[in-house]
Amino acid sequence: MTEVRAVVATGKGAPVEVVDIRVPDPGPGEAVVRVQACGVCHTDLHYREGGINDDYPFLLGHEAAGVVEAVGDGVHDVEPGDFVVLNWRAVCGVCRACKRGRPQYCFDTHNASQPMTLTDGTPLSPALGIGAFAEKTLVHAGQCTKVDPAARAAVVGLLGCGVMAGIGAAVNTGGAGPGDTVAVIGCGGVGDGAVAGANLAGARRIIAVDTDPAKLEWAKQFGATHTVNASEADTVAAIRDLTGGFGADIVIDAVGVPATYQQAFYARDLAGTVVLVGVPTPDMKLELPLQDVFSRGGSLKSSWYGDCLPSRDFPMLTELYQQGKLPLEKFVTEEISLDQVESAFAKMHDGEVLRSVVVF
Repeated sequence: MTEVRAVVATGKGAPVEVVDIRVPDPGPGEAVVRVQACGVCHTDLHYREGGINDDYPFLLGHEAAGVVEAVGDGVHDVEPGDFVVLNWRAVCGVCRACKRGRPQYCFDTHNASQPMTLTDGTPLSPALGIGAFAEKTLVHAGQCTKVDPAARAAVVGLLGCGVMAGIGAAVNTGGAGPGDTVAVIGCGGVGDGAVAGANLAGARRIIAVDTDPAKLEWAKQFGATHTVNASEADTVAAIRDLTGGFGADIVIDAVGVPATYQQAFYARDLAGTVVLVGVPTPDMKLELPLQDVFSRGGSLKSSWYGDCLPSRDFPMLTELYQQGKLPLEKFVTEEISLDQVESAFAKMHDGEVLRSVVVF
């Protein structure tokens, strides 16, 4: 058992607190990771606001990289000293998806069995089964993905969630490739990840859509060839104008509200693909004419974590970053300390940053 400093959300909408928590020694199948860096993601804010569930107190943070400090019995894939990026979909290997050779869709992913707690013994709910706004965290060993230790933790840790979700939405789910036209609606961390993924895949035209001019400028850094300010132009008409009147081959909705999904649906070419990677809330409803669904053909897809397989994708994307082919470093707007997470939430909410990263 170890005591460390960590960021905890104690109640809905309440400012987060930096407190001491207890991290157990790893049990069978578990690992303790000394966190080196952790990005501030919208999902952490959703947890604080009660948008995920009400299992307070939450141990926040999940976009993280660090070094394995200890492992429990039965752990063979990682060992103390390994530099890892943490993932929230440790595959089980035995569910029906895994047995069919589709582990990226694993229906029974793993987390650590033991709880981390407050010093009074109150169990904590770790964000996405990770809880990495902490000097150390306890995870399932399958949540540790080894990458090149020469990579910067503050950069590659972002592969743990939003950036991977975006890249994967374009490459894995959307199947973007050379010559394709891709439109991305919503240019925060996930949307810019999708832009970067489309660029990496060789798309010939990448259209970034947002209502914030600053975010549209950010999107250009990741490969957007055209931008559309949705507060000044009709999104569907603008995307059609930029694609010869046809619509894009792939349209990625990185916002996740009915209005942007409908825009994505009608902004794609015939037989085109819509990818939903923005996360809707439980109360949202979508209404589309079924005749339009049939007559337009193509695919309507949802992207879970960018349909990634961490053991395959994290090392590959880390290598591409180190080769200068994937500008992951441009996602990092600022590096902050643990006690600046609350102010980072405010900056993120106001659109002032792409990613704040806590560095230990």
